[in-house]
Amino acid sequence: MKVLQVVDGTGWGGTKEQVYLTTRELKKLGVDVHIALNFEYNQMIEKLKPYDVSIHFFEENKPNARYRWSNYKRLIEIIKNNDFDIVVANSPKAMDYVNIAYLFLKQKPKLVAVRRSGRVPSFISKHLKYSKSDKIVVVSKQVADILKENNFFPEKLVVIESGIDLERFKPYPEEKLKLRESLNLPKDYKIFINVANWQLQVKAQDKLIQAFSMLKCDNCLLLLVGLDTDKYALQYAEKFGVKDKVIGLGFRSDVPDLLNASDFFVLSSNLEGIAGALLQAMATGKVCLSTLAGGIGEYLVDGYNGFAVDIGDVEAMAKKMEIMLNLSTKEYETISKRAVETARNYSIENTAQKYIKLFKELTNG
Repeated sequence: MKVLQVVDGTGWGGTKEQVYLTTRELKKLGVDVHIALNFEYNQMIEKLKPYDVSIHFFEENKPNARYRWSNYKRLIEIIKNNDFDIVVANSPKAMDYVNIAYLFLKQKPKLVAVRRSGRVPSFISKHLKYSKSDKIVVVSKQVADILKENNFFPEKLVVIESGIDLERFKPYPEEKLKLRESLNLPKDYKIFINVANWQLQVKAQDKLIQAFSMLKCDNCLLLLVGLDTDKYALQYAEKFGVKDKVIGLGFRSDVPDLLNASDFFVLSSNLEGIAGALLQAMATGKVCLSTLAGGIGEYLVDGYNGFAVDIGDVEAMAKKMEIMLNLSTKEYETISKRAVETARNYSIENTAQKYIKLFKELTNG
């Protein structure tokens, strides 16, 4: 079985994390998996280097990349010359590239599109883009339900939950103080952490900072980790009067350490698929609070393995953060243990096995 993963752009986030992890695991399981990506995507190249994945370059890192014929021409040649059984388009933009490329191919591999959020595509996008796919992978049952309700090719939808790397994200509470010292974080503070690239419309970090500002806690700190949080978090912290208690750290590669150095994880998203960052935090044993965006309600149970609020409810978020601060040691440990047990159901190994099952069905084994 020969599979091509197509991914556009550079940078790192939930989509890129999943592309990397699924590619890595498929290779480990004996799939001849290739990846087509941006010429300058050094981060993905370095991460995949130990796994001997075949890498192809098609996209130049220039403005209006989707309007450059040279990018499509290279992708056409990659697909034409490698006799792939399956092509996976891992984002809407990647799907744009693949759709145009398929117009110029006599032999068309089976096409799998991946939808990671419940945002319903437009009528034009639905019929000009996704109608050509053989299957559409969605990352949660909730996303599948939203798309089915909107008659978005229900017969093509396949639920394959995003997976997390449980070898990387696991609890080591005995290292907390040492980690805080190495990360220059105060040892005696209660630390909340959010991991998400700065996208107010999607991740709603402004509402999170507002909720945090409502806490009556002098020794609390909020860390925001993700692309551009170091650029924008401070202005919202100043707006809500907590500029000395909020730190935007920007993109970091040491997220497992930052999670283990913290006490609580908070997610304020308006839109999610499965929320991999939340599952990663649960895997490290954090007591977590999240809005019930996307498929989060499928695994986060309020008061059992974490805490949950409705999307956009700032006051409820502040109240739940107060509850978290006042948990006894026993209550914290009980919720933490349940969170870890929940996260174990979402291993990247399970995700890869589900992809292999889908690929076999598409290629008749």
